[in-house]
Amino acid sequence: MSDVSDAVARSADAAGLSAPVPTLLLELQSLLGALSTAVTTQTDRGRRPFRPGPEWPARLGELAFGLYLLADQTGVDVDAAVTVTAAGLQRRPGPARGEGGWPFETA
Repeated sequence: MSDVSDAVARSADAAGLSAPVPTLLLELQSLLGALSTAVTTQTDRGRRPFRPGPEWPARLGELAFGLYLLADQTGVDVDAAVTVTAAGLQRRPGPARGEGGWPFETA
């Protein structure tokens, strides 16, 4: 487990943030929605370039915290999972993409 995973687990325990998986997924959706809203508003729905503002790191940090919390609650070593994903992408020949334009499988 990484230092980040440990910090998330300790702070979540101290703050009483444990929750069932469906609740954590809904919270992650809300956090991602807040990021999307910020980008949509700042770019005038994509008409202007996006430049992260001063609130961006905190919002992104909240989303990452939620992801680490979900991983902790489900017994997943998120650092290891991300490392495996990155290694798999590096081994692929060229910029192969899935149906949605991203190189990830969708279920």
